[in-house]
Amino acid sequence: MAICFHEEKRIFQLDTKNSTYLIGLTPEGYLGHIYYGRKLHKEVNACLLRTAEAPFTPSVNKREKVSFMDSFPMEYPVGGIGDYRESCLNVRNELGQMGCELLYQSFEVYQGKKRLEGLPASFGSEGEVETLEITLADGILGLEAVLSYSVFEKEDIIARSVRVSNKGSESLQLEKVYSACLDMDNEDFEMISLCGSWARERHIQREPLHYGKQSVGSVRGESSHQEHPFIALVTPGTTGQQGEVYAMHFVYSGNFLAQAEINQFDSVRMVMGIHGEQFTWNLSSGESFQAPEVICTYSGEGLSKMSRCFHDFYRNHMIRSVYNHKKRPVLINNWEATYFAFDDEKLLEIAREAKNCGIEMLVMDDGWFGKRNFDDNSLGDWIVNEEKIKGGLKKLVDQVNEIGLEFGIWFEPEMISPDSELYRAHPDWALQIDRREVSMCRNQYVLDLSRPEVVDYVSEAVAEILRSANIRYVKWDMNRQLTDLGSVWLDREHHKELFHRYVLGVYELQERLVTEFPELLLENCSGGGARFDPGMLYYSPQIWCSDDTDAVERLSIQEGTALVYPLSSMGAHISDCPNHITGRITPFETRSHVALAGSFGYELDITKIPEAERQMISGQVAMYHAYNDLVREGDYYRIASYQENHRFDAWAVASKDKGEVLVTYVQVLAEPNKRSRKIRLQGFDEDALYRLEGTEQVYSGEMLLYGGFLVEPMKGDFVSRLYHFVRM
Repeated sequence: MAICFHEEKRIFQLDTKNSTYLIGLTPEGYLGHIYYGRKLHKEVNACLLRTAEAPFTPSVNKREKVSFMDSFPMEYPVGGIGDYRESCLNVRNELGQMGCELLYQSFEVYQGKKRLEGLPASFGSEGEVETLEITLADGILGLEAVLSYSVFEKEDIIARSVRVSNKGSESLQLEKVYSACLDMDNEDFEMISLCGSWARERHIQREPLHYGKQSVGSVRGESSHQEHPFIALVTPGTTGQQGEVYAMHFVYSGNFLAQAEINQFDSVRMVMGIHGEQFTWNLSSGESFQAPEVICTYSGEGLSKMSRCFHDFYRNHMIRSVYNHKKRPVLINNWEATYFAFDDEKLLEIAREAKNCGIEMLVMDDGWFGKRNFDDNSLGDWIVNEEKIKGGLKKLVDQVNEIGLEFGIWFEPEMISPDSELYRAHPDWALQIDRREVSMCRNQYVLDLSRPEVVDYVSEAVAEILRSANIRYVKWDMNRQLTDLGSVWLDREHHKELFHRYVLGVYELQERLVTEFPELLLENCSGGGARFDPGMLYYSPQIWCSDDTDAVERLSIQEGTALVYPLSSMGAHISDCPNHITGRITPFETRSHVALAGSFGYELDITKIPEAERQMISGQVAMYHAYNDLVREGDYYRIASYQENHRFDAWAVASKDKGEVLVTYVQVLAEPNKRSRKIRLQGFDEDALYRLEGTEQVYSGEMLLYGGFLVEPMKGDFVSRLYHFVRM
């Protein structure tokens, strides 16, 4: 069993393949965190709670209850009664007073895992996951909190969530409901987070923890380009292969806070949940609030082990799409090829040339609907512009299918243009503050998805287009953050619920979409990678990684993304040069090698690129088909980081049985008068022999792991090589 309760010791023990998590109960019923780390195989005890030393527990030393509350390693801390560290739950009663005290009531252990109503969440069969639910309660407020721990033993994952219910007679206000907390002694931890901006998302940031609070978060209404709902605490000297890692990842697509805090006693409190800014949830008698899920993992073998745990978990227990474990079609998107300046003849011209090169799908991007020839109109008017698409959408799709390609289409369903028929009919459907002019961003406003009728309209508008033709792929975009948080539908008491209600509306839309069209390949996008989060993975097996497709910039973007996400989830395309964002010129081969570590596709005008490059595409498509099963399903290992060394980048993907390993090496900057570079590879069976594909060279696994592999000198900047090793 993965979960057991030591009744005589009042300790809950949660075991995965390589880790143990311990929770203890005091005599008064306080729930405390004892241990999380390497798997324990002997007797356990609660000594790490320090209840045998001052200030002792309140039943022993009632005069120092506040001192106890402010030092005890709380499993789920609450605000208002003496714990001055970051709380996870803040509750106000009808008098406006904030205070809550949660004490243990009961527990339940069962095989499997329940769904979280209205939210994306992990899933698993009874043989794959075991769940512990601990019920805490505040008898004064009539409040009940159920802490859920779902243990995925094989993947070394514990998925945590909280459900808060009002069992009393008075109405309550929740001002903060975080989903997970981890209290432990400081071990000179460093904090790793992912940060950036548009076109440079998810760069890895690593800094030593300091006294006080150190956090990342978003209040933009989405998980954001700027910061990411992930943090990891690592011991000093942690690398890809060694060191201890404690990581949390939030299954949510809206505002979040991820924070670590060192207090006066040198203990660390790590929390994650919905950001408290502009969040209040009104909880009337009999109502409940379900907080989103946090995915927790511990690695005693460095960051690469953490990555592989997350990758396996998301592939096995988060992504539901039928495309999860199969190849996605190699697509070509017309955005950077044409922007808004296209018609059906241009698309068919691209399709014919793409078919000749082995490409399998044409995706029609922004500009096909309403009167849209620029980004200042028509969002919300999901009606085909027949001045561009002559004869209608079905005719175009049929023609593309006759050429031999599948067809995909772009939407931005959450937005509305001021210059649109929809806005003229329903100006109140845009988010807006009373009597204030709505703030413009990318020439558009945001639809109020807290309103059921707006969700119904958007859902039917998208579905009607998809029913009209043989459309196999949708790119779902969202090109601006939320501002002007006002809704004419919500009353005064419920306005601070708007951010969360909006995200619930997005989830409702996507759930309807994948339910009606289960064979659809959905790719989420938000102005590039602004909503790349586990919540989106629940609906789409891949997410557009960044609008920046420059191969060199993508090295850092994709390294940070692959730290927590499987490679198959990263939307990655080969684009034209000079690159449309950076102006950099990189070899066509290097662009293909970098895109191979993702979903793989093209974003260029195939009819205009140099003939030499066009001739290479069929070989690149063949390369994708040769290696995609390995890239999609294999174990990922980070070998070197361009973000750290500023010279070269290298990573490997190994099959689960270590029978084959694909190594990608990118020389970003050439260096004069240099010998071959030795790199220690990863992912090999040290007892096996491997042949390097395309050569007669044979290597032992242990030599590649511990001795190293020599990369021969290459001339020029931005050049790359693939090395495919097969076990003999």
